[in-house]
Amino acid sequence: MTSSDKQPQVAKEYISSNPRSSLTQAVTQYFTPELASYFVAGGVAGAASRTIVSPLERIKIIQQIQSGAKGGQYHGVWRSLVRIWNEEGFKGFMRGNGINCLRIVPYSAVQFSTYETLKKIFSSNGAVPLDTPTRLLAGALAGITSVSTTYPLDLVRARLSIVSASLYVSEQASSKAPGIAPTLASTYHTSAVKATAAPHGIVSMTLKIMREEGGVRALYRGLVPTALGVAPYVGLNFSCYELLRGIITPPGKETAPRKLTCGALAGSFSQTLTYPFDVLRRKMQVTAMGDGALGYKYNGAIDAVFTILRTEGIRGLYHGLWPNLLKVAPSIATSFYTYELVKKWLGTT
Repeated sequence: MTSSDKQPQVAKEYISSNPRSSLTQAVTQYFTPELASYFVAGGVAGAASRTIVSPLERIKIIQQIQSGAKGGQYHGVWRSLVRIWNEEGFKGFMRGNGINCLRIVPYSAVQFSTYETLKKIFSSNGAVPLDTPTRLLAGALAGITSVSTTYPLDLVRARLSIVSASLYVSEQASSKAPGIAPTLASTYHTSAVKATAAPHGIVSMTLKIMREEGGVRALYRGLVPTALGVAPYVGLNFSCYELLRGIITPPGKETAPRKLTCGALAGSFSQTLTYPFDVLRRKMQVTAMGDGALGYKYNGAIDAVFTILRTEGIRGLYHGLWPNLLKVAPSIATSFYTYELVKKWLGTT
């Protein structure tokens, strides 16, 4: 056997005797500096986009959960903002934003990096131009991947967002605050009647859900309708944005306002089409809270859909749409613009 014939055998023996070395080589081959830049840029974009719209995000969640039941205390965007300010101050606008950023940073990082990776795979590293259906597929798969990795944080955030909100007025609260209609609830508090519920943090809320609602499995309640909604939403988001970029930002006209406009239009269009899935996701996430104190208890996603349609009609699937559209436009615009800006800073095209 010649020396050249011995080299492959020696290499195999080295790799088998040094598994850490082979693992390191595999990791470094996949996690390239380019992929790392996508990951970092996506995380920064997510944090920036969600923080600036935190008040509207909370109002959207509250109105989704509140539904159309009599006695609901949050009606209209401006009145809801004023109510939160009067009852909870500036902290009320940011309630749940800490865990929102904790969730959105990895969520957005995974989503953008997965989308960029899939684009390269589907286009054979740019050799084949991507059509719209392929972009939709890449975006959908990126959305499913990102939501699956961060869903427990999203569920806990939804709980934290509404745990102190005065969704409904209880009989006891009604007697202390005349003129307010009594309804079933345990989360009521206004300037006349303050909340008595103990404060919750990220860790304590997570442990509470696991302890009272079925362990780790409870942290994934509503994942299926979420994935069904996220897949087309993210797919439409990416494909619409890139389509609009080709129309609104031709070479020589790639200004910041034009880029922001592309993001705002893409986000508004995709969110409007898939909004009922978002409502269903929130309903499923909080259905176990308070043993019916929120006014409903569903036995799965299908039961939730039929119950909402029977009791609230089609409008029930669009509660909170208006504040959501006010939120989505600046949020998605900021997300795409920040992502491209950070990528440029990191030297990635």
